[in-house]
Parts: sequence; structure tokens; C-alpha cells
Amino acid sequence: MTTRLLLLADTHVPKRARDLPGQVWSELESADLVLHAGDWVDERLLDELESRAQRLVGVWGNNDHGSLRERLTEVARVEVEGVRIGLVHETGAAKGREARCSERFADLDVLVFGHSHIPWDTTSETGLRLLNPGSPTDRRRQPHCTYMTATADAGHLRDVTLHTVPR
Repeated sequence: MTTRLLLLADTHVPKRARDLPGQVWSELESADLVLHAGDWVDERLLDELESRAQRLVGVWGNNDHGSLRERLTEVARVEVEGVRIGLVHETGAAKGREARCSERFADLDVLVFGHSHIPWDTTSETGLRLLNPGSPTDRRRQPHCTYMTATADAGHLRDVTLHTVPR
């Protein structure tokens, strides 16, 4: 069985945008699992994703407070089709990230993170794949707002795709 994943982070709704782009909501319709790596900012987006997603796993970020921190954890782990996936918002500086995360998350195959708003897709020497989907609402210094999709199947993460959101 194949599980279709939608990877999000740094949505910052309603601070950076009033809502997620329509393109992201469309992706949600075909996703089996939504992974959100923090910085929701407002609980209403969490409520809406929970009601519309088939399944949602999320963590809180540095801009999430109050009820978001009560409802979410700092680190989440989930196994999907034999792929061990973790979520965390912050991983520290880009320099040394792979080694640092490989040590901290040795029990995972994939780590989804956020915070920088910079898309990231690397694999550490230990085989840990690190993915940052960027932000679908706040591109900062990036040319586009972004998010990712992927599929989990038979112990492998496949079809990892970075999607851009038109300005």
C-alpha cells in the first residue's frame, strides 16, 4: 500500500497570510497524511487541518504558544508504510545539521523540519533524510513559497517533490 504525504511548515496563518494557498488545500484532498513541522501561529489552522485531513501529525514551533503548545509536541514520530518519520521545528544551524540530526534522531529514516523557510533535501552519512518543505505562505528570501509531497511505500520514501506556489 502507498501513502501520499503532504509536508508543510512555517504556515504562519494569519500573520503572513490569511489562509493557506488554494493549491495547498487541493493537495490536502489527495493526501493520506499531512505532516506539519511547526509555526502554525494560530490554533484555527490546526483545527481546520484536523477536520479536513485524513490524518495529521504536527509539532509546535518557536512562534506557537498557549493552546498550540498544549495540543502539540516539540517532537513527533510516526511510522508510515515502514518508513520511520520524525518532525521537529528547529534543527539549529545549517552547518553540521546532518551529523547533529543523525545523532539526535538515530531511530528515524526521515526527519521533517522547518524554521528557516528554506527548502532542504539532504541525506546524512547514516542514511537519515532531512526534509524542509519551506513555507507555503512566507518565502522570506526565497524566490517562491513552497511545500513538499512524497509517497511512503514498502519501507521507502519516494517521489519527494518540492512544489512552488505562484506569487
